[in-house]
Amino acid sequence: MSTINPSFQEAIKVTPQGHNKYSAFLRPEWCIGTVPHGGYTTAVIYQLALTHFAHAHPTQYKSAASPISIQLSFLRRTASGSATFEVEDVKIGARTSTIHIKLLQPSEKKPGQLDTMVAGYITVSPPEAEVGISASTGWKPYPAPVAGSRADGSVDLAALGRTGTDGVWTKLETPFSDFRKAAAQIELFGPGAGATQQKRSGNMGIDQWARFRPGGDVNGRWTEAAVAYLIDMFPMVLDGFDTMSATAVAEESGTSVDEEKAKFWYPTVTLNVDMKKHLPAEGVEWLYSRVVTKVVRDGRTDIDVTVLDEDGEVIALSSQVGLVVSASRNLGTRKMEKL
Repeated sequence: MSTINPSFQEAIKVTPQGHNKYSAFLRPEWCIGTVPHGGYTTAVIYQLALTHFAHAHPTQYKSAASPISIQLSFLRRTASGSATFEVEDVKIGARTSTIHIKLLQPSEKKPGQLDTMVAGYITVSPPEAEVGISASTGWKPYPAPVAGSRADGSVDLAALGRTGTDGVWTKLETPFSDFRKAAAQIELFGPGAGATQQKRSGNMGIDQWARFRPGGDVNGRWTEAAVAYLIDMFPMVLDGFDTMSATAVAEESGTSVDEEKAKFWYPTVTLNVDMKKHLPAEGVEWLYSRVVTKVVRDGRTDIDVTVLDEDGEVIALSSQVGLVVSASRNLGTRKMEKL
């Protein structure tokens, strides 16, 4: 096992089980309610791609091919516990290869049968095949993130990590952390909580700096597999959704906003990831995310995430379609698992 993020590596471990079949165990501490977190599940699928090419196509490339594009549909709610993966080699090429994957678990409605819970396509490419022009477009987050204490307006991450504050940037506490257990695997810092940021900006945008803390490991580092988790980890956005959803229901029912909070779940329907820049093998301590929602309509959301490193270079882009539904849809007849 890697010496970096050992508990995370164990949590996303994928084991070959025969020709193009694999197994994994989705862990309860990486769940939202009783459902494995979408970013965590994406990280497991990221690891599935690495494992598949190492196991099924060990001589295809000179070095390990890693995902550059992930396109997933979350068809049914997954559950913590054993999962089976089936892989179809759609295209095995010199520069890029594409596989079709299915995550299967026992059916909730058809005892003794397996249902496809997640399906999607993953395109991989080895580093030596990544050739061609590179050019700066001049893109930067707009509006610019709230300034930190440094003269150039940047955040002093060393001070932020050490003291929990740098200017208006502070360490954030995850709302409803008992329900959103997967959020315990991360330290988040922002220029205020969700409602504060959204009031300042006038929109549903959120900025955050994050450190990876899988299993409470203070030596955790962001690796490329961990980025697959980060692109779906934005508790302050969900805090804004909670307020928005509770306000809408309270206005219709005549109840108070506080009564309606914590009654919602925001499951991912589709998730697309574009990995733009490789991280060093030893990982990095800090990554920044800009998270934007443009429209919430008829119980359906859009979420765009841009992940940058300390140098302001784009590491990954993500877009997803999500739903706003009752939290009872998460729990159903399941019991909350205790850690």
